Amino acid sequence: MPNPPRNRRNSRTAAAAAAASAVAALSAAGLVALCAAPTAFADDTEPLLVLGDIAPIDGVKPGSSLDQSVTVMNKGTKAVDTVWVVYSVTRGLGYGDIPSNCQTHQVPSYDEMTAKSNVVCEFDQAVEPGVTYAPEKRLAIKALPSALNDDLRITLWETDPELDESATQPVAGTAPAVKLVEGTAGGDTKDIVEVPVTSVNTADYQVTGAALKGEVGDTVTLKATFANAGPAWVLPREGDPLVEVLITPPAGTSVVKPDGFCEAKGKALACGTSQRWVDEDGGETYTIKLKIDKHVPDAKGSVKLSTDARPFDPDKSNDKADITLDVTGGGSTGSSGESTTGSTGGSSSTGGNEPTTNGDLAATGSSSTLPIAIGAAAAVAVGTGAVLVARRRRDQSGG
Repeated sequence: MPNPPRNRRNSRTAAAAAAASAVAALSAAGLVALCAAPTAFADDTEPLLVLGDIAPIDGVKPGSSLDQSVTVMNKGTKAVDTVWVVYSVTRGLGYGDIPSNCQTHQVPSYDEMTAKSNVVCEFDQAVEPGVTYAPEKRLAIKALPSALNDDLRITLWETDPELDESATQPVAGTAPAVKLVEGTAGGDTKDIVEVPVTSVNTADYQVTGAALKGEVGDTVTLKATFANAGPAWVLPREGDPLVEVLITPPAGTSVVKPDGFCEAKGKALACGTSQRWVDEDGGETYTIKLKIDKHVPDAKGSVKLSTDARPFDPDKSNDKADITLDVTGGGSTGSSGESTTGSTGGSSSTGGNEPTTNGDLAATGSSSTLPIAIGAAAAVAVGTGAVLVARRRRDQSGG
């Protein structure tokens, strides 16, 4: 299926296996050490930095600011001389004035990671055990015109965090520096705070069809598009459906070569996107090679969005478009055999059922054309996935 989940390195499994090997190799020595010095393992003078949890934020209006405080606590028994607080937001969120003890940088999207905008704030002051702190002035986080489903992520560091290798050059803030001041403890604490931010906004998904023309026996190129006209970008939450565009070629044609983001679904092509999210003013162009096997009068196909619920997209008038075919000459090609019966676009799937149309993708007698073409496209997709898996994946610093 287009936009499949790519394989990921399981770093936790690898780390666990390495740790198990180390324990097995040193078990005898460890037992001796345990008997000789039972208190050598304990270090009760370590700091333990945590953040106060933040509840999900809903109902934000684009252009407004998020009024959220950040609390820092040291649950250990040793003071920390300097701490770094890292803020990371997705595409629909931004920042106001940046204090001079903070730096901002950008991390572009790669692999399955969305683009991030990060701010790293250094607080060069002691964080004492058992004390709760908060920045004396909250960092201004704003909802941009593209906000819809976004994420705010906050992490806390005892050392200066390394930047992602793809990050832009950090830029220091120009607003007055901010200090940590004693605050009030309360609620749960976490090592990392991840906050879903939902804004009141819309995004207009739309498709375009095509007008094809050719003689019987010709191979023609169909270019259909899916676009997000905004204003919001769309980042699906867990459980939300991904984009699915259903393309039904006109009757009397067969698919010679499908687009790499498409696969057969019943008697249509189901097409996805290169990423699970769709930027505002983003989208995909699907290029499909069709062979005109037979002249079917008034043959018409369609491009349409699936019927999945999209509450952010109230305009349904541009969710479907026609694919017309003007054929010069009559009859059918000798190799195609019996041609398909016509359809004016078919119907999209609902609840996981396959779409139903009256026209086959490949004409009878050449039904192997589409599986072979799709198999080739799948092989390319597998190769691409292998390259992506081979890339070094690391957690974006603060994102």
